[in-house]
Amino acid sequence: METPYPKPISPTQTRIGWIGIGVMGAAMASHLLSAGYSLIIYARSPSKASSLLSQGAHLAHSPHQLARQSDVVFTMVGNPQDVNQIVLQPNGILSTLNPGAVIVDHTSSSPSLARQIYASAREKGCWSVDAPVSGGDIGAREGKLAIFAGGERPVVEWLTPLLDLMGRVTYMGEAGCGQSCKIGNQIMVGANLIGLSEGFVFAEKAGLELSKYMEAIRGGGAGSMAMELFGRRMIERDFKPGAFVEYLVKDLGMGVDVVKEEEDERVLVLPGAALCKQLFSSMVANGDGKLGIQGLITVVERINGK
Repeated sequence: METPYPKPISPTQTRIGWIGIGVMGAAMASHLLSAGYSLIIYARSPSKASSLLSQGAHLAHSPHQLARQSDVVFTMVGNPQDVNQIVLQPNGILSTLNPGAVIVDHTSSSPSLARQIYASAREKGCWSVDAPVSGGDIGAREGKLAIFAGGERPVVEWLTPLLDLMGRVTYMGEAGCGQSCKIGNQIMVGANLIGLSEGFVFAEKAGLELSKYMEAIRGGGAGSMAMELFGRRMIERDFKPGAFVEYLVKDLGMGVDVVKEEEDERVLVLPGAALCKQLFSSMVANGDGKLGIQGLITVVERINGK
């Protein structure tokens, strides 16, 4: 049997596996189906797969069954522990993945785990790419995600026909660099959300009408993609998750708590990121971990007695 990589990708021949069909994962997978690719999916809760199944996807009963039938396996799960379990543990993806096949992990995960997966994949004659994304549920639905890819450049370039369906991919460097880019991205997103939240709370207390306030400042230096994605939702008290608060806390922790990975030389003092993690952690402590990250405004309001 001819190995998948570097045989050119095509909708008629390349078999795609997908694990993780949450808020973003399902939307991302649907773009592959719309482009005519054969898709097999695994879901811990099969009832959540009905929409993708209606579009022509097929259901696998386990990750290792899915891997056996796939040339490219995408994962978009919750946290590094899930990635480790699904990819590296017995009966995980690598236990049955065919030589030449490629794992693409879209989960926001640990750089060190990405490097471990890459090494394990190469030992089996396979490849891996860490490719976390930014853009939330809107970016996922519209196919406009920012994708940060780490691994071998030729493999990332080979995957471009698939990644282009979901957004814009930027090659960041060797294995783990995609995850490091995502952590840096989350540090900046969190800082932007603090500014948005405090700006809105201040403006409302000053008697300004919030919609008019946002329109006035969005074209100036205060304008940002974070404002475009989350500003209106904050004003309308729409805290439905495009990205869960508890996941942002996890991502920020990988930036400020890198010492837990026993990589002391990578530790930096990031006071803003540490404060940001603390504020978002308070949402989780208040039972709001499943809200969208735009719900940070409720923390600033609570601090101010609202």
